[in-house]
Amino acid sequence: MHDFAIMWDWLAFAVRWLHVICAIAWIGSSFYFVALDLGLRKAPHLPVGAHGEEWQVHGGGFYHIQKYLVAPEQMPDHLTWFKWESYATWLSGATLLMIVYWAGAELFLVDPSKTDLSPFQGILISAGSLTIGWLAYDRLCKSPLGNQPTGLMLVLFALLVAMSWGYHQVFTGRAAMLHLGAFTATIMSANVFLVIIPNQKIVVADLMAGRTPDPKYGKIAKLRSTHNNYLTLPVLFLMLSNHYPLATSTHYAWIIAALIFLMGVTIRHWFNTRHARKGSPTWTWAATAMLFVAVMWLSTAPLRDGDIEQAEARPLTESELQLTQAPGFEEVHSIVAGRCSMCHSREPFQEGFLWAPRGLYLETEADVARAASEIFIQAGVTHAMPPANVSGMEDEEREKIVAWYRSRPEGLAELALN
Repeated sequence: MHDFAIMWDWLAFAVRWLHVICAIAWIGSSFYFVALDLGLRKAPHLPVGAHGEEWQVHGGGFYHIQKYLVAPEQMPDHLTWFKWESYATWLSGATLLMIVYWAGAELFLVDPSKTDLSPFQGILISAGSLTIGWLAYDRLCKSPLGNQPTGLMLVLFALLVAMSWGYHQVFTGRAAMLHLGAFTATIMSANVFLVIIPNQKIVVADLMAGRTPDPKYGKIAKLRSTHNNYLTLPVLFLMLSNHYPLATSTHYAWIIAALIFLMGVTIRHWFNTRHARKGSPTWTWAATAMLFVAVMWLSTAPLRDGDIEQAEARPLTESELQLTQAPGFEEVHSIVAGRCSMCHSREPFQEGFLWAPRGLYLETEADVARAASEIFIQAGVTHAMPPANVSGMEDEEREKIVAWYRSRPEGLAELALN
């Protein structure tokens, strides 16, 4: 079981790959149908009940698409449902969340410098917040605000800002951003699973029974679909943010996340307006650029304020303490400190680094013990680190890292979570 970290890392990679594939399918179909819906044209020859049509060309063929606001007069022989893209994206994302942040809660979820919570308590907050978030959002949509789309969007934005602040009071920077993305993605997928698809099934059942479908179901589904449209781009940013400490690990990260949601609105508004053939609102470019400049300014604001706080490192676990006593530890610590700490230090001296990548410190013996599995994977089994071998780590040194990691007692395999 000494190489359990390698197997776990490949499992995380496989689930991450699946998640990306599903997300591409869901986002791609979502973007396509939003553009199609906005670009529909009226025509005199449309069938009864048809709202508009669109001619498209792709892959050497022509496509003729017509949309019915409620439903056609008769149930078609063949009907394609777009739902599994959403379901598979959420399920694979939830699995990845469990692999990375629940199984590695002590390392990557709870920040001891912010709150005194056990890993299990952190997991309960993680799971509970996703459920409560959907319930709160769904309640808002079913309230009188549901008839005031702009007001509802403003309240939803306020909810997201509050969640951003709350997550950053408990979790590590990476986990806070990721959970805000998962919070939003849960709302989006639940919209599909609990509202959009059930409403469409009601319409289909009415058609098959010869009843006239109620148009209210289409109106409700349209509102939820519009929300999904504007939330997609911020979710992508939040899911990618864990690679960029300037976004996740700075004093104003929760405000940065809030501004990203506004950027998602301005970007999607430009595309939506263009797809609807209503012009090109170039003001959205300026607004997006200004918001991004504000994000960059906030990411380095503590440097100008002279108020840089270093997170309090969590105590070593029993298994990590035993790693410091494993044969070869002192030599490995010397290797890591010499080859890696120029970037992975509390005050990096490698040019171009303001913070340690991913907030990972590799200076002290305790730092090395906490990051044992990552060092093993990144610098022992593979040559991923140092990047481009900028510090000249030798093969003999990598072999010593592998030998030290494998010499620890059985049953102390640390999970390599990326």
